[in-house]
Amino acid sequence: MAIRSSTLANGLRIVTDDMAHLETASLGVWVAAGARFERPAENGISHLLEHMAFKGTERRSARAIAEEIEAVGGHLNAWTSREQTAYFARVLAEDVPLAVDLLADILQHSTFEAGELARERDVILQEIGEAEDNPDDVVFDRLQAVAYPDQPMGRPILGSRERVAGFGRDDIAGYMTRHYHAGRMILAAAGKVSHERIVEQATRIFGALGRGPGETAPAAIFAGGDARETKELEQVHLALAFPGLAFDDPDYYAFQVLATVLGGGMSSRLFQEAREKRGLCYSIYAFASSFVDGGMFGVGAGTGAAQVDELMTVIAGETVAVAAATGEDEVARARAQLKAGLMMALESSSARCDQIGRQTLIHGRVLGTDEMLARVGAVDAAAVSRVARRILAGGAPAFSALGPLQGLSSHDRIAASFR
Repeated sequence: MAIRSSTLANGLRIVTDDMAHLETASLGVWVAAGARFERPAENGISHLLEHMAFKGTERRSARAIAEEIEAVGGHLNAWTSREQTAYFARVLAEDVPLAVDLLADILQHSTFEAGELARERDVILQEIGEAEDNPDDVVFDRLQAVAYPDQPMGRPILGSRERVAGFGRDDIAGYMTRHYHAGRMILAAAGKVSHERIVEQATRIFGALGRGPGETAPAAIFAGGDARETKELEQVHLALAFPGLAFDDPDYYAFQVLATVLGGGMSSRLFQEAREKRGLCYSIYAFASSFVDGGMFGVGAGTGAAQVDELMTVIAGETVAVAAATGEDEVARARAQLKAGLMMALESSSARCDQIGRQTLIHGRVLGTDEMLARVGAVDAAAVSRVARRILAGGAPAFSALGPLQGLSSHDRIAASFR
Protein backbone atom coordinates (compact mmCIF):
# COMPACT_ATOMS: atom_id res chain seq x y z
CA MET A 1 0.00 0.00 0.00
CA ALA A 2 1.09 3.55 -0.75
CA ILE A 3 -1.32 5.80 1.12
CA ARG A 4 -0.97 9.51 0.49
CA SER A 5 -3.19 12.36 1.62
CA SER A 6 -3.52 16.07 0.94
CA THR A 7 -5.93 18.82 1.99
CA LEU A 8 -6.99 21.60 -0.34
CA ALA A 9 -7.27 25.21 0.83
CA ASN A 10 -11.05 24.84 1.21
CA GLY A 11 -10.71 21.78 3.46
CA LEU A 12 -11.43 19.01 0.95
CA ARG A 13 -9.30 16.01 1.87
CA ILE A 14 -7.85 13.79 -0.83
CA VAL A 15 -6.55 10.33 0.01
CA THR A 16 -5.16 7.81 -2.46
CA ASP A 17 -3.82 4.27 -2.41
CA ASP A 18 -1.60 3.52 -5.39
CA MET A 19 -2.04 -0.15 -6.35
CA ALA A 20 0.41 -0.02 -9.22
CA HIS A 21 -0.08 -3.63 -10.28
CA LEU A 22 -3.65 -2.88 -11.40
CA GLU A 23 -4.85 -1.35 -14.66
CA THR A 24 -8.07 0.03 -13.15
CA ALA A 25 -9.02 2.53 -10.47
CA SER A 26 -11.89 3.07 -8.06
CA LEU A 27 -12.61 6.55 -6.76
CA GLY A 28 -15.36 8.46 -5.09
CA VAL A 29 -16.48 11.23 -2.80
CA TRP A 30 -17.60 10.41 0.73
CA VAL A 31 -19.80 13.01 2.43
CA ALA A 32 -20.44 13.28 6.17
CA ALA A 33 -24.19 13.62 5.66
CA GLY A 34 -26.89 10.97 5.75
CA ALA A 35 -30.33 10.23 7.12
CA ARG A 36 -29.51 11.18 10.71
CA PHE A 37 -28.71 14.75 9.58
CA GLU A 38 -32.21 15.31 8.24
CA ARG A 39 -34.75 17.55 9.93
CA PRO A 40 -38.10 15.87 10.69
CA ALA A 41 -39.73 17.21 7.51
CA GLU A 42 -36.72 16.08 5.44
CA ASN A 43 -36.75 12.34 6.10
CA GLY A 44 -35.64 10.63 2.90
CA ILE A 45 -34.08 13.69 1.30
CA SER A 46 -30.48 12.44 1.64
CA HIS A 47 -31.39 9.40 -0.42
CA LEU A 48 -33.37 11.46 -2.94
CA LEU A 49 -30.38 13.79 -3.37
CA GLU A 50 -28.15 10.76 -4.02
CA HIS A 51 -30.48 9.76 -6.86
CA MET A 52 -30.90 13.27 -8.26
CA ALA A 53 -27.16 13.92 -8.45
CA PHE A 54 -27.06 11.69 -11.53
CA LYS A 55 -30.05 13.32 -13.23
CA GLY A 56 -28.39 16.22 -14.96
CA THR A 57 -26.02 19.13 -14.41
CA GLU A 58 -25.55 22.54 -15.99
CA ARG A 59 -23.48 20.97 -18.79
CA ARG A 60 -24.57 17.33 -18.87
CA SER A 61 -27.98 15.72 -19.17
CA ALA A 62 -28.78 12.54 -17.23
CA ARG A 63 -28.29 10.59 -20.45
CA ALA A 64 -24.97 12.27 -21.15
CA ILE A 65 -23.68 11.33 -17.69
CA ALA A 66 -24.58 7.69 -18.30
CA GLU A 67 -23.18 7.67 -21.84
CA GLU A 68 -19.87 9.33 -20.93
CA ILE A 69 -19.00 6.86 -18.19
CA GLU A 70 -20.15 3.82 -20.16
CA ALA A 71 -18.35 4.97 -23.30
CA VAL A 72 -15.09 4.19 -21.46
CA GLY A 73 -16.43 0.95 -19.94
CA GLY A 74 -16.75 2.44 -16.46
CA HIS A 75 -19.65 2.79 -14.07
CA LEU A 76 -21.00 5.29 -11.56
CA ASN A 77 -23.03 4.50 -8.48
CA ALA A 78 -23.86 5.79 -5.00
CA TRP A 79 -25.28 4.81 -1.63
CA THR A 80 -26.81 6.52 1.38
CA SER A 81 -26.45 5.43 5.00
CA ARG A 82 -27.50 7.08 8.21
CA GLU A 83 -24.22 8.96 8.62
CA GLN A 84 -22.69 9.10 5.15
CA THR A 85 -23.43 9.37 1.46
CA ALA A 86 -20.95 8.14 -1.11
CA TYR A 87 -20.68 8.73 -4.86
CA PHE A 88 -18.17 6.51 -6.63
CA ALA A 89 -16.86 5.31 -9.96
CA ARG A 90 -14.72 2.52 -11.35
CA VAL A 91 -12.77 3.05 -14.57
CA LEU A 92 -9.63 2.10 -16.43
CA ALA A 93 -6.60 3.97 -15.10
CA GLU A 94 -6.43 6.24 -18.15
CA ASP A 95 -9.99 7.44 -17.51
CA VAL A 96 -9.51 8.64 -13.93
CA PRO A 97 -9.62 12.33 -15.00
CA LEU A 98 -13.05 11.78 -16.59
CA ALA A 99 -14.37 10.10 -13.43
CA VAL A 100 -13.09 12.92 -11.21
CA ASP A 101 -14.69 15.47 -13.53
CA LEU A 102 -18.04 13.66 -13.49
CA LEU A 103 -18.03 13.43 -9.69
CA ALA A 104 -17.16 17.11 -9.34
CA ASP A 105 -19.89 18.05 -11.80
CA ILE A 106 -22.74 16.11 -10.19
CA LEU A 107 -21.79 17.30 -6.70
CA GLN A 108 -21.53 20.98 -7.56
CA HIS A 109 -23.64 21.68 -10.62
CA SER A 110 -26.70 19.42 -10.49
CA THR A 111 -29.81 21.25 -11.67
CA PHE A 112 -32.53 19.06 -10.08
CA GLU A 113 -34.72 19.67 -13.11
CA ALA A 114 -38.45 19.39 -12.40
CA GLY A 115 -39.20 16.62 -14.88
CA GLU A 116 -36.30 14.49 -13.71
CA LEU A 117 -37.30 15.09 -10.09
CA ALA A 118 -40.87 13.97 -10.72
CA ARG A 119 -39.66 10.76 -12.39
CA GLU A 120 -37.10 10.01 -9.71
CA ARG A 121 -39.63 10.53 -6.92
CA ASP A 122 -41.71 7.83 -8.59
CA VAL A 123 -38.67 5.56 -8.81
CA ILE A 124 -38.02 5.96 -5.07
CA LEU A 125 -41.68 5.33 -4.28
CA GLN A 126 -41.25 2.04 -6.14
CA GLU A 127 -38.13 1.38 -4.07
CA ILE A 128 -40.08 2.03 -0.87
CA GLY A 129 -42.78 -0.35 -2.06
CA GLU A 130 -40.18 -3.03 -2.73
CA ALA A 131 -38.77 -2.57 0.79
CA GLU A 132 -42.25 -2.82 2.28
CA ASP A 133 -42.67 -6.17 0.54
CA ASN A 134 -39.45 -7.48 2.10
CA PRO A 135 -40.03 -8.68 5.70
CA ASP A 136 -36.36 -8.30 6.63
CA ASP A 137 -36.33 -4.66 5.53
CA VAL A 138 -39.53 -3.99 7.48
CA VAL A 139 -38.25 -5.68 10.63
CA PHE A 140 -34.96 -3.78 10.66
CA ASP A 141 -36.55 -0.40 9.90
CA ARG A 142 -38.92 -0.97 12.82
CA LEU A 143 -36.05 -2.11 15.03
CA GLN A 144 -34.25 1.15 14.28
CA ALA A 145 -37.43 3.10 15.01
CA VAL A 146 -37.99 1.59 18.46
CA ALA A 147 -34.30 1.78 19.32
CA TYR A 148 -34.21 5.52 18.51
CA PRO A 149 -37.79 6.80 18.76
CA ASP A 150 -38.60 10.30 17.50
CA GLN A 151 -35.00 10.79 16.37
CA PRO A 152 -33.42 11.07 12.92
CA MET A 153 -31.40 7.92 13.69
CA GLY A 154 -34.65 6.00 14.03
CA ARG A 155 -36.22 7.08 10.74
CA PRO A 156 -35.92 5.01 7.55
CA ILE A 157 -33.22 6.01 5.09
CA LEU A 158 -35.68 5.84 2.19
CA GLY A 159 -38.15 8.12 3.97
CA SER A 160 -41.92 7.86 3.87
CA ARG A 161 -44.11 7.94 0.77
CA GLU A 162 -45.71 11.21 1.89
CA ARG A 163 -42.39 12.99 2.48
CA VAL A 164 -40.74 11.81 -0.72
CA ALA A 165 -43.78 12.70 -2.84
CA GLY A 166 -43.70 16.26 -1.49
CA PHE A 167 -40.03 17.16 -1.96
CA GLY A 168 -39.25 19.93 -4.43
CA ARG A 169 -36.11 21.33 -5.97
CA ASP A 170 -35.66 23.95 -3.28
CA ASP A 171 -35.83 21.28 -0.55
CA ILE A 172 -33.00 19.30 -2.14
CA ALA A 173 -30.89 22.36 -2.90
CA GLY A 174 -31.35 23.68 0.63
CA TYR A 175 -30.28 20.39 2.21
CA MET A 176 -27.25 20.23 -0.08
CA THR A 177 -26.27 23.80 0.76
CA ARG A 178 -26.34 23.04 4.49
CA HIS A 179 -24.37 19.80 4.39
CA TYR A 180 -22.27 19.40 1.26
CA HIS A 181 -19.19 21.39 2.27
CA ALA A 182 -15.56 20.69 1.40
CA GLY A 183 -14.59 20.17 5.03
CA ARG A 184 -17.16 17.35 5.28
CA MET A 185 -16.04 15.57 2.11
CA ILE A 186 -13.32 13.09 1.18
CA LEU A 187 -12.13 12.41 -2.35
CA ALA A 188 -10.67 8.90 -2.23
CA ALA A 189 -9.05 6.81 -4.96
CA ALA A 190 -7.43 3.38 -5.06
CA GLY A 191 -5.87 1.40 -7.88
CA LYS A 192 -3.54 2.65 -10.58
CA VAL A 193 -3.72 6.33 -9.64
CA SER A 194 -1.41 9.31 -9.44
CA HIS A 195 -1.87 11.30 -6.24
CA GLU A 196 -0.31 14.42 -7.72
CA ARG A 197 -2.55 14.41 -10.79
CA ILE A 198 -5.72 13.88 -8.77
CA VAL A 199 -4.77 16.71 -6.38
CA GLU A 200 -3.97 19.00 -9.32
CA GLN A 201 -7.29 18.27 -11.01
CA ALA A 202 -9.28 18.49 -7.75
CA THR A 203 -7.71 21.86 -6.98
CA ARG A 204 -9.09 23.17 -10.26
CA ILE A 205 -12.57 21.67 -10.21
CA PHE A 206 -13.35 21.34 -6.48
CA GLY A 207 -11.52 24.48 -5.36
CA ALA A 208 -14.63 26.67 -5.39
CA LEU A 209 -16.57 24.31 -3.14
CA GLY A 210 -17.59 26.09 0.05
CA ARG A 211 -15.87 25.27 3.33
CA GLY A 212 -18.73 25.94 5.77
CA PRO A 213 -18.97 23.65 8.79
CA GLY A 214 -22.47 22.44 8.03
CA GLU A 215 -25.02 21.29 10.60
CA THR A 216 -24.25 18.59 13.13
CA ALA A 217 -26.54 15.65 13.74
CA PRO A 218 -28.43 15.33 17.02
CA ALA A 219 -27.12 12.78 19.49
CA ALA A 220 -28.43 9.24 19.10
CA ILE A 221 -30.14 8.14 22.33
CA PHE A 222 -30.97 4.43 22.49
CA ALA A 223 -34.33 3.84 24.16
CA GLY A 224 -35.28 0.25 23.42
CA GLY A 225 -38.83 -0.92 22.95
CA ASP A 226 -41.03 -3.33 21.06
CA ALA A 227 -42.49 -3.36 17.55
CA ARG A 228 -44.39 -6.43 16.41
CA GLU A 229 -47.03 -7.09 13.77
CA THR A 230 -48.98 -10.27 13.25
CA LYS A 231 -49.07 -11.06 9.55
CA GLU A 232 -49.80 -14.13 7.46
CA LEU A 233 -46.29 -15.19 6.52
CA GLU A 234 -44.53 -18.54 6.45
CA GLN A 235 -42.00 -17.42 9.06
CA VAL A 236 -41.54 -15.08 11.98
CA HIS A 237 -38.92 -12.51 11.03
CA LEU A 238 -37.28 -10.98 14.08
CA ALA A 239 -34.47 -8.69 15.12
CA LEU A 240 -33.22 -7.70 18.55
CA ALA A 241 -30.62 -5.14 19.55
CA PHE A 242 -28.88 -3.61 22.57
CA PRO A 243 -26.91 -0.36 22.66
CA GLY A 244 -23.55 -0.91 20.98
CA LEU A 245 -20.18 0.84 20.75
CA ALA A 246 -18.96 3.77 18.68
CA PHE A 247 -16.18 3.59 16.11
CA ASP A 248 -13.68 5.24 18.45
CA ASP A 249 -14.52 3.13 21.50
CA PRO A 250 -11.45 1.31 22.92
CA ASP A 251 -13.46 -1.91 22.82
CA TYR A 252 -14.44 -1.55 19.14
CA TYR A 253 -12.44 -4.55 17.95
CA ALA A 254 -13.58 -6.75 20.83
CA PHE A 255 -17.12 -5.67 19.89
CA GLN A 256 -16.58 -7.00 16.36
CA VAL A 257 -15.05 -10.24 17.61
CA LEU A 258 -18.01 -10.71 19.97
CA ALA A 259 -20.48 -10.54 17.08
CA THR A 260 -18.41 -13.06 15.12
CA VAL A 261 -18.21 -15.46 18.08
CA LEU A 262 -21.94 -15.24 18.72
CA GLY A 263 -23.27 -15.32 15.16
CA GLY A 264 -20.66 -14.56 12.52
CA GLY A 265 -20.29 -17.85 10.69
CA MET A 266 -21.08 -21.55 10.53
CA SER A 267 -18.95 -22.28 13.60
CA SER A 268 -20.55 -19.51 15.67
CA ARG A 269 -22.54 -20.32 18.78
CA LEU A 270 -25.93 -19.31 17.40
CA PHE A 271 -25.50 -21.11 14.09
CA GLN A 272 -24.37 -24.29 15.80
CA GLU A 273 -26.96 -24.30 18.58
CA ALA A 274 -30.01 -22.87 16.79
CA ARG A 275 -29.59 -24.32 13.32
CA GLU A 276 -27.25 -27.31 13.45
CA LYS A 277 -28.27 -28.85 16.78
CA ARG A 278 -31.93 -27.86 17.05
CA GLY A 279 -33.02 -27.07 13.49
CA LEU A 280 -34.86 -23.95 14.63
CA CYS A 281 -34.01 -21.73 11.67
CA TYR A 282 -32.34 -21.48 8.31
CA SER A 283 -30.70 -18.09 8.84
CA ILE A 284 -29.41 -16.52 12.05
CA TYR A 285 -26.64 -14.02 12.59
CA ALA A 286 -25.30 -11.44 15.02
CA PHE A 287 -24.34 -7.89 14.05
CA ALA A 288 -22.20 -5.15 15.57
CA SER A 289 -23.01 -1.78 13.96
CA SER A 290 -21.13 1.34 15.00
CA PHE A 291 -21.91 5.04 14.64
CA VAL A 292 -19.81 8.07 15.52
CA ASP A 293 -21.48 8.29 18.93
CA GLY A 294 -22.81 4.81 19.64
CA GLY A 295 -23.96 1.67 17.94
CA MET A 296 -26.18 -1.39 18.03
CA PHE A 297 -25.41 -4.99 18.88
CA GLY A 298 -27.98 -7.61 18.07
CA VAL A 299 -29.28 -10.68 16.32
CA GLY A 300 -31.48 -11.23 13.27
CA ALA A 301 -33.26 -14.48 12.41
CA GLY A 302 -36.26 -16.13 10.81
CA THR A 303 -38.13 -19.12 12.23
CA GLY A 304 -41.48 -20.86 12.35
CA ALA A 305 -44.29 -19.80 14.67
CA ALA A 306 -43.96 -22.99 16.73
CA GLN A 307 -40.21 -22.50 17.18
CA VAL A 308 -39.99 -18.78 17.89
CA ASP A 309 -40.06 -18.95 21.68
CA GLU A 310 -37.44 -21.70 21.79
CA LEU A 311 -35.27 -19.69 19.39
CA MET A 312 -35.50 -16.62 21.61
CA THR A 313 -34.45 -18.79 24.57
CA VAL A 314 -31.41 -19.97 22.61
CA ILE A 315 -30.45 -16.43 21.56
CA ALA A 316 -30.66 -15.15 25.13
CA GLY A 317 -28.94 -18.21 26.57
CA GLU A 318 -25.98 -18.08 24.21
CA THR A 319 -25.54 -14.32 24.64
CA VAL A 320 -25.57 -14.61 28.42
CA ALA A 321 -23.19 -17.59 28.22
CA VAL A 322 -20.67 -15.59 26.17
CA ALA A 323 -20.83 -12.84 28.79
CA ALA A 324 -20.05 -15.41 31.48
CA ALA A 325 -17.18 -17.14 29.68
CA THR A 326 -15.80 -17.37 26.15
CA GLY A 327 -13.45 -20.04 24.88
CA GLU A 328 -10.04 -19.06 23.53
CA ASP A 329 -10.52 -21.43 20.59
CA GLU A 330 -13.72 -19.72 19.40
CA VAL A 331 -12.13 -16.30 19.82
CA ALA A 332 -9.16 -17.47 17.77
CA ARG A 333 -11.53 -18.55 14.96
CA ALA A 334 -13.34 -15.21 15.10
CA ARG A 335 -10.07 -13.28 14.98
CA ALA A 336 -9.01 -15.32 11.95
CA GLN A 337 -12.29 -14.52 10.16
CA LEU A 338 -11.91 -10.80 10.77
CA LYS A 339 -8.24 -10.76 9.79
CA ALA A 340 -8.97 -12.66 6.58
CA GLY A 341 -11.73 -10.20 5.73
CA LEU A 342 -9.37 -7.27 6.22
CA MET A 343 -6.66 -8.83 4.07
CA MET A 344 -9.03 -9.91 1.30
CA ALA A 345 -10.33 -6.35 1.04
CA LEU A 346 -6.83 -5.21 0.11
CA GLU A 347 -7.08 -7.18 -3.14
CA SER A 348 -9.98 -5.09 -4.49
CA SER A 349 -9.57 -1.46 -5.50
CA SER A 350 -13.28 -0.85 -4.87
CA ALA A 351 -13.15 -2.21 -1.32
CA ARG A 352 -9.88 -0.41 -0.65
CA CYS A 353 -11.25 2.89 -1.92
CA ASP A 354 -14.34 2.49 0.24
CA GLN A 355 -12.17 1.67 3.24
CA ILE A 356 -9.84 4.65 2.96
CA GLY A 357 -12.74 7.02 2.23
CA ARG A 358 -14.82 5.92 5.20
CA GLN A 359 -11.87 5.73 7.58
CA THR A 360 -10.72 9.23 6.72
CA LEU A 361 -14.23 10.55 7.21
CA ILE A 362 -14.68 8.76 10.56
CA HIS A 363 -11.18 8.85 12.07
CA GLY A 364 -9.53 11.68 10.19
CA ARG A 365 -6.91 9.25 8.88
CA VAL A 366 -6.47 5.89 7.21
CA LEU A 367 -5.86 3.11 9.71
CA GLY A 368 -2.84 1.03 8.77
CA THR A 369 -3.45 -2.61 8.00
CA ASP A 370 -0.82 -3.67 10.53
CA GLU A 371 -2.52 -1.50 13.13
CA MET A 372 -5.95 -3.05 12.50
CA LEU A 373 -4.56 -6.59 12.46
CA ALA A 374 -2.74 -5.93 15.73
CA ARG A 375 -5.89 -4.60 17.37
CA VAL A 376 -7.90 -7.63 16.26
CA GLY A 377 -5.08 -9.93 17.36
CA ALA A 378 -5.01 -8.35 20.82
CA VAL A 379 -8.62 -9.34 21.56
CA ASP A 380 -8.75 -12.29 23.93
CA ALA A 381 -11.56 -14.31 25.48
CA ALA A 382 -11.66 -12.16 28.61
CA ALA A 383 -12.17 -9.02 26.50
CA VAL A 384 -15.02 -10.62 24.54
CA SER A 385 -16.87 -11.64 27.70
CA ARG A 386 -16.27 -8.25 29.28
CA VAL A 387 -17.73 -6.46 26.25
CA ALA A 388 -20.71 -8.83 26.22
CA ARG A 389 -21.41 -7.93 29.85
CA ARG A 390 -21.04 -4.27 28.99
CA ILE A 391 -23.57 -4.64 26.16
CA LEU A 392 -26.11 -6.47 28.31
CA ALA A 393 -25.78 -3.84 31.04
CA GLY A 394 -26.97 -1.16 28.59
CA GLY A 395 -30.65 -1.62 29.40
CA ALA A 396 -33.68 -3.28 27.84
CA PRO A 397 -33.30 -4.29 24.19
CA ALA A 398 -35.11 -3.02 21.15
CA PHE A 399 -37.16 -5.79 19.54
CA SER A 400 -39.01 -6.14 16.25
CA ALA A 401 -40.98 -9.05 14.81
CA LEU A 402 -43.26 -9.69 11.85
CA GLY A 403 -45.25 -12.81 10.99
CA PRO A 404 -47.33 -15.40 12.89
CA LEU A 405 -46.53 -14.25 16.43
CA GLN A 406 -48.91 -16.31 18.57
CA GLY A 407 -46.00 -18.22 20.15
CA LEU A 408 -43.84 -15.19 20.90
CA SER A 409 -43.20 -14.08 24.48
CA SER A 410 -43.80 -10.54 25.70
CA HIS A 411 -41.07 -7.92 25.46
CA ASP A 412 -40.67 -7.91 29.24
CA ARG A 413 -40.08 -11.64 29.29
CA ILE A 414 -37.60 -11.44 26.42
CA ALA A 415 -35.72 -8.62 28.14
CA ALA A 416 -35.63 -10.56 31.41
CA SER A 417 -34.10 -13.61 29.69
CA PHE A 418 -30.93 -11.62 28.98
CA ARG A 419 -30.33 -10.74 32.63
